Amino acid sequence: MTPFRLTSTVRRRSLALFAGLLIVAPPHAEASAASVAASATAATALAMQSRATRQSKRPTPKKKTPTKRSTRSTRAGRTRAPIIPVLRFTSPRGEAALTSDLTTLLGSRTRNGEWGAMVISITRGDTLFAHGADSKMVPASTMKLFTSAIAFEKLGPEHTFSTDVLRDGPLEANGVVRGDLVLRGDGDPSMSPRFVRGGPDASMTMLARFVAGAGIKRVTGDLVADASALEMRGIPEGWLTRYAGAGYAAPFSALTLNENIVIVGITAGGAGGAATVFLEPATRGLTITNTVRTVAGSSTRISAHRVGNDRVVVSGVIGARAGTVRYQLVVGDPATFTGGAFRAALEAQGITVDGALRVGRTPDNATLITSLPSPPLARLISTMNRESINIFAELLFRGAARGTDKQTLGSAENASATLHEFMVRQVGAAPDAVSVTDGSGLSVLDRVTPRSLVQLLAHAHRAPWGSAFHASLPVAGESELLRNRMRATPAQGNLHAKTGTTNEVIGLSGYVTAENGEILAFAFLYNGKDRWHARETIDAMGPTMAAFSRE
Repeated sequence: MTPFRLTSTVRRRSLALFAGLLIVAPPHAEASAASVAASATAATALAMQSRATRQSKRPTPKKKTPTKRSTRSTRAGRTRAPIIPVLRFTSPRGEAALTSDLTTLLGSRTRNGEWGAMVISITRGDTLFAHGADSKMVPASTMKLFTSAIAFEKLGPEHTFSTDVLRDGPLEANGVVRGDLVLRGDGDPSMSPRFVRGGPDASMTMLARFVAGAGIKRVTGDLVADASALEMRGIPEGWLTRYAGAGYAAPFSALTLNENIVIVGITAGGAGGAATVFLEPATRGLTITNTVRTVAGSSTRISAHRVGNDRVVVSGVIGARAGTVRYQLVVGDPATFTGGAFRAALEAQGITVDGALRVGRTPDNATLITSLPSPPLARLISTMNRESINIFAELLFRGAARGTDKQTLGSAENASATLHEFMVRQVGAAPDAVSVTDGSGLSVLDRVTPRSLVQLLAHAHRAPWGSAFHASLPVAGESELLRNRMRATPAQGNLHAKTGTTNEVIGLSGYVTAENGEILAFAFLYNGKDRWHARETIDAMGPTMAAFSRE
């Protein structure tokens, strides 16, 4: 029989228990506190003796022979990155303090690139800060401020665009149009679910119902899509080729539907069978090539792409339990796409068109059947600025060139000339201060000066349409693209401005009310690679202006 050995663990627990019994157990009536303390001391001594015995039995560790280290110490060679404090806004008192603080902020973070900045007091009419104010810089989406201003100036906040349906031929008593049916575009950006409820098809469905309500049942001629109000070039000069296919760079057209995005939907069939592919909005302007197979399970591997301007090719596999999946594609020919969607909507209303779908012009003697108006321009510009929608800007830029009489072609060339005249004659900018090729700021050829931006802001503030212009801008810490910026600072709920962001541009330009009640207009533009630090800098300068007060 193996003799029982008291292991070190058992020994420690036994001694602890013994000590606990001596200390915790209630004493007899005759026992004194001294005897209890003596017992506890004895137990402690016994435990210490046991620990010493164990330690004496442990083998003595051998001395390690020091290894020869290389002259380069890996630990000593490491350097920790310095902790850089977050930029904080200041509360400058007096013009000199504001200039000093903004200058310090401007140079404290960005490691490269170029800054252009200017701050003026609209209330007092003086310049509070200027740094590279006349440098010609890429504006990115702050360009939309110029587009907003000329659209308000030339069209007015209450202006609406109108997409019309006309007939080129008589309407017989039996509901037959002997001739063509024309869908005429006006550059309306609102024919999408942003403004018309019911999905991507809703705008064309509404127009088709209006046509049916006019008593039309059949058209013997063609369906003509007229997008001649604007230039036919859908991609502005200066847009990079890598933008192609991106939703933010969809081509524009006088006939624009769903912001010229088509949604490709794929619904699984039975395992081993074919899947169903559909388009939203439904359109006769695109054909579908579908080779998608349904497989067991829920995994999906699908490719959807456009071939040319008139065909969508969808291939791959979809799991039987995957349900319906959707992909977005940019449209190549917006006029045909929109005309095709109108034709599909007419068919859904029981109206047949005998002829073909084609792009053309409205005959001079055509008769108006019905129209679909847009929301007022003020709402369109508010949506454009708050969400920075490029296709809205391109359409409104060219719409401003057309004016209310609609006698001028809506082209970038005419719009640029309209903007130049407005800036020089009405705003007072230098003739070379603004040079642009588009209305959204996506073009790498656009150049503006910070001074021209604040001059524009000062003019807009006093213009009859100034309140609509102010209301269109995102508010710091509260709305759209500024919702998460400058929170819990004096700029929140106060500063309202247009953002501008690309891979090499960070900009912010707008208005802020200083602590003493002055309304300030500002423009901050950064062109360079260090855009995250540039944004941090701007987000410190905004509250600094809001906290400013003169001595």
